[in-house]
Amino acid sequence: MSILIYAESAEGKFKKVAFELASYAKAVAQSLGTTVTAVTVNAGNVSELSKYGVDKVLKINNDKLAGFTAKAYADAIKQAAQKENVKLVLLSSTTDSLYLAPLVAVGLEAGFASNVVGLPVSTSPFQVKRNAFSNKAFNITEISTDVKVLSLGKNSYGVFENASSLTEEDFAPSISDADFGVKVQSVEKSSGKVTIADADIVVSAGRGMKGPENWGIIEEMASVLGAATACSKPVSDLDWRPHGEHVGQTGKPVAANLYIAVGISGAIQHIAGINSSKVKLVINSDPEAPFFKVADYGVVGDLFEIVPKLTEKLKAFKAQNS
Repeated sequence: MSILIYAESAEGKFKKVAFELASYAKAVAQSLGTTVTAVTVNAGNVSELSKYGVDKVLKINNDKLAGFTAKAYADAIKQAAQKENVKLVLLSSTTDSLYLAPLVAVGLEAGFASNVVGLPVSTSPFQVKRNAFSNKAFNITEISTDVKVLSLGKNSYGVFENASSLTEEDFAPSISDADFGVKVQSVEKSSGKVTIADADIVVSAGRGMKGPENWGIIEEMASVLGAATACSKPVSDLDWRPHGEHVGQTGKPVAANLYIAVGISGAIQHIAGINSSKVKLVINSDPEAPFFKVADYGVVGDLFEIVPKLTEKLKAFKAQNS
């Protein structure tokens, strides 16, 4: 009885979440005395997965799956799970996997728990800890079905090397035309930047920036930190920044190790969407801004003075420690 993970990739390269999921699966597998199998779709070199504990890879290479289609991908993962007779299927919490997990669970007649934030509390009965109420609380969920599906919250476990001997196997699931009722017309991707989904650090800014022409200081700080850039909803609504950078409850959820909020007052919807971030630094000229109530660190002052000075300090620190 193996554990199955869906190891996400983009343009042939594995995403960071694939390694976190593999690390998590390996820890669970060791507690259960079993192995970890990964299913990949049009990935390149899969041997990298062995660093994080994957014992076997089912490699799907199919031109029909070049563009993400939830139903087709879910059907392929379901067939991989049935082939390996797995009892536990693990997915991440990326946008694609959030679509996939419920479909996989239905296909396998499995119980499903999302936003899992730690190793199983118990394996008999099977219980996991989850984020609830927009990350304001935790709950313990028990799954009693024979097959179980979990989605792991972003940055909730970490990436740990745990090398294993890897077996690779080509796998050709049966994909029908009915799986492609929804067709991808086009995909717009940012290039040359750290994506919000993969970022350990996110530098986000709001209306306090006063206009899109001032965003250079945010991009410079993000570049020094190796961070992704993001923005609040009003900023994307004003077309100051791309809608793909909008984070919060109504945008992309963020669970970064460090979230820096610059000139963002902290509407409840924004805070709910980034509250899973481990450390939150807020820079705002208004000492009464709601964001300070949930911040780990706060700086009150003019962002146009603080951000450039902070960036220079970061550059100096990197130069001394490189």
